[in-house]
Amino acid sequence: MRQTPLYEEHVARGGKVVDFHGWLLPMQFKGIIEEHHHTRTKVSLFDCSHMGEFLLKGAKAMRSLEGMVFNDMICLRVGRCRYSSILDTCGGIIDDIVTMKLSEDELYVVTNAGPYARVARTLYRVCGAQDFSPSTAKIDVQGPLSRQALIDLGLGEVAALKYFTVCRAKWGGSEIIISRAGYTGELGFELFVPNELAVPIWRRLLEDERVEPAGLGARDTLRLEMGYTLYGQDVDESHTTLEAGMGRFIDWESDFHAKEFLAMQRQMGKYKIRTGVRSMNRQAPRQGYEVFHEGQPVGVITSGCYGPSIGYGIGMAYVPVELSKPGIRFTAGPKDMEIEAVELPFYKHGTCRG
Repeated sequence: MRQTPLYEEHVARGGKVVDFHGWLLPMQFKGIIEEHHHTRTKVSLFDCSHMGEFLLKGAKAMRSLEGMVFNDMICLRVGRCRYSSILDTCGGIIDDIVTMKLSEDELYVVTNAGPYARVARTLYRVCGAQDFSPSTAKIDVQGPLSRQALIDLGLGEVAALKYFTVCRAKWGGSEIIISRAGYTGELGFELFVPNELAVPIWRRLLEDERVEPAGLGARDTLRLEMGYTLYGQDVDESHTTLEAGMGRFIDWESDFHAKEFLAMQRQMGKYKIRTGVRSMNRQAPRQGYEVFHEGQPVGVITSGCYGPSIGYGIGMAYVPVELSKPGIRFTAGPKDMEIEAVELPFYKHGTCRG
């Protein structure tokens, strides 16, 4: 099991630490519901140092990455971020990633912990990527008051950051990278810092009365209310980009190795697609529940929880495209829970674009 640079901080604050893809990370501190609401109203800190960070340099490296993902990287403007996925030749999702254009010839790629080893080998072999993951800590500062908290920390650069943009900054004499993307639906920033800066920044931020630490539990309920995917649970290699509901992100003019397969799948139109579902009460559909329509099995729940901000059970399921329209009713699980398809996101009042 691996420890992040902030592990001792979590233990000292009473964090309930669990194994997450081989990393010891806090599940909760004061409680999932409390941390969830604090993020929606003030500022929460999330330790995301388990994620991977890679630097690609030069047009050749970026062009090589383009062959594996479903959108254009060369034409991404400096200072912009882009959501994408690394695909196999049949459109299966090896990993979903965020790429950031730091300069005309520098692309910063953030990956997930689960497929890290495979992705690291692939990015090095195909793109000559430099792996900065072992020396980098990632701290997510999320919540409607996060901008002011970071300005008060001395990171005034965040004042100019728009949604899905990135910049370089300095803190404690070292260069750091700051993006504004988020995984909670609220205004938020991601700090990529040298390991040795993680504890000083974490402690300084927690001196602010608006700021509290939060764990994986709240991170999961927050992202699920927004309909965001979790790799290895909602998306993986067994699901294509179209099936995962990411069709709107595909650049069909770009040349990538899964393009022909995905175009054929789109034309045929017969596949299961990731769909938001809700219960009729506080009861939550749970991961692994089989989904039925008119008594016939049609899919499975991939994520589910009680939505603290909306007051009812929510989840995501893969069901046939023709059954994904809002309002279509299903039953799920061993007790035939009633659920219905709904548009994502479930929570529509987030501040992420504000």
